[in-house]
Amino acid sequence: MELNDLAAFTAVARAGGFRDAARASGVSASSLSIAVRRLEAKLGLRLLNRTTRSVAPTEAGQRLIEKLTPLFSEMEAALDVLNVFRDKPAGTLKLNVPSSAARIVLPSVIESFLMAYPDIRVEVVVEDGFVDVLSVGCDAGIRYEERLEQDMIAIPIGPRVQRFATAAAPRYLDTYGRPTHPRDLLAHACLRGQFASGAKPDWHFERDGEVVKLDPSGPLLVRPAAAFDLAISAAVAGIGVIHLFEDILRPHLDSGALEPILETWWPSFSGPFLYYPGRRHLPAPLRAFVDFLKAGETPVTGRVESPVVRRT
Repeated sequence: MELNDLAAFTAVARAGGFRDAARASGVSASSLSIAVRRLEAKLGLRLLNRTTRSVAPTEAGQRLIEKLTPLFSEMEAALDVLNVFRDKPAGTLKLNVPSSAARIVLPSVIESFLMAYPDIRVEVVVEDGFVDVLSVGCDAGIRYEERLEQDMIAIPIGPRVQRFATAAAPRYLDTYGRPTHPRDLLAHACLRGQFASGAKPDWHFERDGEVVKLDPSGPLLVRPAAAFDLAISAAVAGIGVIHLFEDILRPHLDSGALEPILETWWPSFSGPFLYYPGRRHLPAPLRAFVDFLKAGETPVTGRVESPVVRRT
């Protein structure tokens, strides 16, 4: 059995398509297609169900992926030990991050890291849903504490305290009034976000021990990963009220394009964590990134605490 054919099948299954796998692996989509067909012919089984829009593993293909994934991980780990003979670590670091982290946390961190480690290539996959980072072919992820997977080691990254801010354009507030209590928002046009799963996060407010959670309605619903800017533009244009990370809205608040409302109710929460499996050899690029964060070599990381190990 050709090892390259098995690798091609794994890449296509992970990426969910030949084109995406080709972009990730640097091999043409036609070459990957030929390799998968050759593997299926040798095994006498269909491994992938193909449509014009998607590619998904069959039951047999899924079983094969489950067996191949740890084997390829071990092979990558075996090759990675050669990094100790280099002056600086080399290879690819693949991160799975939510859209908020891609906007708020990564820019300064990645810029400083790549300057310190020019032989490392970073791939960023932006995804707001819950995923198993290993099953999607990533080395590590960034998530908030309440969304960390079990049995993971977590390292603080980015600002240690963040807030959600609520705001609207001054002309909108001049027309429709300024809310004095979160429940007043139920009578306003609210610009909502939605996760890929279809779930809409509640708007959360806190003050003096009082907690208010709202499910307001409005003229615009966006999936945050792709449409932060669309919702912000709508708010600036006076379409409605927005409730989003303060860090993302801050430039518009400072410029006066958006006016803060209900500021004494803005909830704060702990910042994000880089997380990775605790029972696994760390590839050299990931080890370099973890050491980089622990050393506090980037200004946005702040004080780095001891790793958090989450177990069931």
